[in-house]
Amino acid sequence: MHNRYQIESCSRTFDKGYSHFIRQTPLWKLPGKALDVACAEVWLKLEHLQTGGSFKARGMLNRLLSNPIPASGVIVASGGNAGIATAAAAKALGVHCEVFVPEMSSPAKRAKLAALGAQVVVTGAAYADALQACLARQQETGALLTHAYDQPEVLAGAGTMALEIEQQGGLPDSVLVSVGGGGLIGGVASWFEQRSRVVALEPELAPTLFKAREAGEPVDVAVSGIAADSLGAKRIGTLGWQATQAHVRDALLLTDESIRAAQLWLWKELKLAVEPAAALPLAALHSGRYVPRADEKVCLIICGANLDPASLN
Repeated sequence: MHNRYQIESCSRTFDKGYSHFIRQTPLWKLPGKALDVACAEVWLKLEHLQTGGSFKARGMLNRLLSNPIPASGVIVASGGNAGIATAAAAKALGVHCEVFVPEMSSPAKRAKLAALGAQVVVTGAAYADALQACLARQQETGALLTHAYDQPEVLAGAGTMALEIEQQGGLPDSVLVSVGGGGLIGGVASWFEQRSRVVALEPELAPTLFKAREAGEPVDVAVSGIAADSLGAKRIGTLGWQATQAHVRDALLLTDESIRAAQLWLWKELKLAVEPAAALPLAALHSGRYVPRADEKVCLIICGANLDPASLN
C-alpha cells in the first residue's frame, strides 16, 4: 500500500533533479463569495498548469524513474491525459513511447501525443478496449507498461500534489477530487489520510467508485457522458479502491449538466480553461451536492486542461 513515506520520497526525487519537468502548480485561495459558494475560503489547486496539462505527469514520471526502461521504451493505454503525461516523461528521458487510445479520445489529445513524438495507436471503442490491445502489444515488445491509474508509483506521484497543497497552504478542511480510475484520489487520500475530509466526485454517467461501493468491491460499469474521455475507466483501480475504502467517506455523483455549467463558469468568471473532469469539484459546490460549513476551507483539485478551446464557446 502506498503511504506518506513513499509520497515524500517521490517529492524529494522530483525536487532534486526534475523541477524543470514537475512544476509546483499554484494554490489560489479565494473567499467563498468569489465563487458564489457560502463558505470561508475556496482553494483552487491549479494542477491543469502541470506539464502535459494534467496531474498525470507526476505519476507517470515517477513510474519511469522507478523502473529500468528497456530498449523498446514505454507503453501505455489512455483516454488521453495519462498518454500525454507518459509521452512527455518519455521525451524528457529520451526513450521511445507507444500510446494506445480509444476511438472516443479527443482529436486535441491525439494531436498533443503526436507532437510529443509518441507512436499513437487508435483502437477500440472505449479505454478498456485500448488497454487490452496495449497489453497484448506489451507482451510482444517487452516495453515498460505504465498504467493510467493502478500502479503504486502512479499513486505516489499523484500524492505529491497533495503534499504540495499542504506545504503551500496548510491543511484544508475538505478536498474535492474527481474520480476516474482512482489514481488521483488514491494519492490524495493516502497523503491527507483522515486529516482533511477527502470527497470523491464522479459523473452520474461514469460512476465506477459509486457502483463499487454499492457492490462492496470493484465492478465493471458502463461509462459515457461529458467527461468520459478522461474519467472513462470502466472499473475503479484496485489501489484507488483500497485507499478510498481506508480514507474516503463521501462518494457523490454529479449530472453532466452541472459539470458543463461549472466548466463554463470557470472559463467565464475566472478565465480558467479546463476540461470537464476538472470542473466536478466546483460543480459539487454550485449544484449543492456538497454543502460546506460556513467556516470551511474547501480545496478544489483543478486536475486537467487538455480540451479543445473551441468547446468553451
